[in-house]
Amino acid sequence: MNRSDLAFQHNPLFTGIARHELATLFICLNARTRGYAKNQFVLLEGDPADRVGIVLSGNLQILKEDYFGTRNIIANVGPNELFGEAFAAAELDELPLSVIATEESRLMLIDYRAILTTCGQNCAYHYALIRNLIRIIAKKNLGLIQKIEHVSKRSTRQKVLSYLSAVAKANHSNSFVIPFSRQELADYLCVDRTALSAVISKLQSEGVLEFNRSSFTLHHRPDTDAYE
Repeated sequence: MNRSDLAFQHNPLFTGIARHELATLFICLNARTRGYAKNQFVLLEGDPADRVGIVLSGNLQILKEDYFGTRNIIANVGPNELFGEAFAAAELDELPLSVIATEESRLMLIDYRAILTTCGQNCAYHYALIRNLIRIIAKKNLGLIQKIEHVSKRSTRQKVLSYLSAVAKANHSNSFVIPFSRQELADYLCVDRTALSAVISKLQSEGVLEFNRSSFTLHHRPDTDAYE
């Protein structure tokens, strides 16, 4: 296993676990690394929900498609982030959604059952792993609440401003890059792409923001009436 792929000691799943303990822990967890090409599915809806993944490099999207092929992006997963843990923890038989690599990616996959079942050595770092996993799941739930806040807005304009404002606050800067293309942002906010592009262009003409592809700069809050 090439552990140079990731500074594991900075991964929230391994907080409190010394670097020299990781090799033994990876064996205990039956951890495996694998590469994925751009647009290759990592997990498909209906697959067993028994694995937790870590993005070592690259980027993933968690998505849901309905019967007609309409795609809704649930979340973006970047380097050093986890995926699949909530569904494994819920003990679902099958995954209710899919995971796709949006660029060439390298992942570590862990058997979730090995996380919950401590080894015969009663390793202290194994208990730390369980605590860390609970904390990660809780924080992700807070992130999903934030997405609900965005998509529950009445208009496309409100959804866009809500999302961009949240990204600016998270980056502590009025200039930032979002992890979505225009179509992906439309899928994430559950809006029509054409309507989304029209709203973003109008916000730029009003001086509220500037954009270039996925790069945005927010200038000022729109008037209350315009915000509607």
